[in-house]
Amino acid sequence: MFAYVVAAVFLLLFGAGVLRDRRRFGNAVYLGLAVTFLGLGLLAGLDDAPPGVAVTATVAVLLLLGLGPVVLAGLLCANGVKMVRKEGRRPANLLSLLAGLGMFGVMALMVAAVVTHSTALGIVVGTLLMVLGYVSFLFVCFIGYAFLYGRMRIRRDADYVVVLGSGLIGGRRVPPLLASRLERGRQVYETLARRREVPALPLLITSGGQGPDEELPESHAMADYLVERGFPADRIVREDRSRTTEENMLFSKDLMEQGRPGAECVIVTNNFHAFRAALMARKAGVNGQVVGSPTAAYFWPSATIREFAAVFLQYKAVNLGICAALVLMGAMAWAVA
Repeated sequence: MFAYVVAAVFLLLFGAGVLRDRRRFGNAVYLGLAVTFLGLGLLAGLDDAPPGVAVTATVAVLLLLGLGPVVLAGLLCANGVKMVRKEGRRPANLLSLLAGLGMFGVMALMVAAVVTHSTALGIVVGTLLMVLGYVSFLFVCFIGYAFLYGRMRIRRDADYVVVLGSGLIGGRRVPPLLASRLERGRQVYETLARRREVPALPLLITSGGQGPDEELPESHAMADYLVERGFPADRIVREDRSRTTEENMLFSKDLMEQGRPGAECVIVTNNFHAFRAALMARKAGVNGQVVGSPTAAYFWPSATIREFAAVFLQYKAVNLGICAALVLMGAMAWAVA
């Protein structure tokens, strides 16, 4: 019963957080804690369940805990190989492969600790598992809430649609990843425009400056892409100064405030990037919801790991502090042993 009460409390906190501002990482943690305590309550209630249900649930949990990490590590390694083949050997493309190999490495250490009966190695493995358990919990929270956030209804009263840039091919051509953002931005614009009339029609901001290897600002190539496909040129505003996502937000905010003070917006990026972009928008003071465009499935694991790492480090004082405390506990156990 206690676990259910705690789960209900965290669920209420989650609901209140979403109503206050859906662009908060705390919402993801509240939801994760609510689901965790609900799961603990259900497991505790297995004693009162019919024998068949209890045995089935126990076997399922054991299989999940035993085989789940092995299967996940194998899938991450396979995805990492595919990423390297399709996207090249850039560090960002190696994340899923490194994560899978890291999981296999931890499993090997666990086996070594059991086989050797080494107290020191057992403490090292236990400390590592505590740190990884904390990080994994936050990662699952991130994925779960990002999934929910990406399916929230688009606000219908926005004044602007902001499409974030992502680099050009050959210095001037829009790549498929960016094209998917622009097509999603067009869809959002058309949804908003159906509810309005001139001169209250929304505007679309293409946001992206000129990189050192680009012949023109991304925002200009993005605008040209849309105009060539029939989008009205007079409804496009070009933000051509930004070099990072943070600058995308700040400089687009300046343009919106100049045109329509207090304006609301819908920001468009790729779906794996949507939740972190929402956190950035909140930090920058942009009054906007973020929506995502489709991304190739093989691209998801590495991209999601990269996005989570950035969010984790965004709150590095808390997260690294907790990890350091867990390591300190392990060091104290070693000293006592």
